[in-house]
This record gives sequence, C-alpha cells and structure tokens, in this order.
Amino acid sequence: MDPKIVMKGIHMEYYPLQGKLIALEGVDLEIYRGEFLCILGPSGCGKSTLLRLVARLLKPTSGEINILRDGQSPFLATLVFQEYALFPWRSVLDNVAFGLEMDGQSKSERHEVAQRFIEKVGLKEFSHAYPHQLSGGMKQRVGIARAFASDPEVLLMDEPFGALDAQTRMILQDELVRIWEESRKTVIYVTHSIDESIYLGDRIVLMTSRPGKVKEVFLVDLPRPRKIEMKGWPIYSELSLRIWDSLKEEVERSSL
Repeated sequence: MDPKIVMKGIHMEYYPLQGKLIALEGVDLEIYRGEFLCILGPSGCGKSTLLRLVARLLKPTSGEINILRDGQSPFLATLVFQEYALFPWRSVLDNVAFGLEMDGQSKSERHEVAQRFIEKVGLKEFSHAYPHQLSGGMKQRVGIARAFASDPEVLLMDEPFGALDAQTRMILQDELVRIWEESRKTVIYVTHSIDESIYLGDRIVLMTSRPGKVKEVFLVDLPRPRKIEMKGWPIYSELSLRIWDSLKEEVERSSL
C-alpha cells in the first residue's frame, strides 16, 4: 500500500520538575494513504504526544516524521480533541468555516462549504446557534464538520467521543465513518476502547506502557460499511480478546 505518513525512530522526552520523562522511544510506523488507523494503549503511553508530533505542534527529540503530500491543500493535518474547542462567540456556521476564513476564502465561499458539512453531520437547523445552545454530541458534530470542511490531507482525532454517553458515541462513530468513506482522508484516531478501535479502524496500533513503543499491529479484517451486528461475529470477539491479552500486560505494567 501507498504510505502517507512515515515515522522513523521517534524519540520524545519531556523535562518536568522531577527530571527527565521519556514519552516515546524508537517508534517506527507507516500509515497508509486513505487509511483509518486507530492507536490504542494504556494511559500515559504517548498516544496524544504522537498526534501532536504529526500535527507539528511538537518536535521530536530525535527521529523524523514525513508526511507525503497529495497536493496543495493548505491544511496538512487537522486535530479534533475530546474537548470541543469551539469559539463560544461564533455561530456553528462560523465555527465550521473558521479554517477556511484563516485561509483567506471569501465569506460566501467558506459559508457554502461550511453549510455543506453542517448538513452532513445533521445540524442544518442549528447553523446559526451558538455552542452554549448545543449538547455535547452536537458540539462534537461541529468539530467533525469543521475538520472535514478544512479539507486536510490528514485528520488527527484524540479520543473525540470519550466524554460522550454510549448511545451518542455509537451514533457519531457511524457519522464519522460515513463522512470519511466519502473522502477517504488519512485518519489517525486515538482511543482507549478496544471495541471502538475494531469498529472504526483498518488497522490498530497497540502501544506499550511508557515509554511508548509500537508493541503490535492488528489488521481489522471486517468489511465496510461496518454494522452493529458485526460485534456478534466470532471474528470480532476473537480479535477483541487477542488485543486485550496484549493490552492487559501493558495496563498492568503501567500501574506498577
């Protein structure tokens, strides 16, 4: 497959008050073009740090990350956080259009694009509402619409549904995949949930406890579009157990 992101020898250190902390050590990984890759691991293993390195919000202590460009999109990578990160003084329409505004697009152009993605996430009637008027699930829909509206080459998602209730999370998982299948953006999705990683991902990268390394990569051999009934398939439960057997060792190690 055609690689989109290539990580070689990624090493990341922090220097908090108590001394040196090694977050990542020797991470080698290829993410393929158009792939939905999930990253799974115990708390503190460096999953979010890895996303920020890809987004170039951080610079690795050593090693390199190369993103192979597709074209001239001004948005190489866009981050979606668990925290909604919406501007409270901007309407839904203007929140979704924010990146396009920063890129210099005219008001009519950016609103046309923003409105299209607002409709894709089912918020057509809330275009002129403000964040305080929205539920948590609706706010996250705005975040997803804003990310796709910017037309990035890579979409980075840091536990975007982690704070939502189970029912809302399942609905938004399906919405996310539906929009992704239309565009086939390269997605890196951080999660703590084995079930979520299987339901969404093409591959699952399992990280070790800190310092984070790639312990194992699992192929999710399930057809798309994914359906809730697949969770009852033997292949689904077998993969879940395999991942848990490997993850459990790291969770126990991180708690020592």
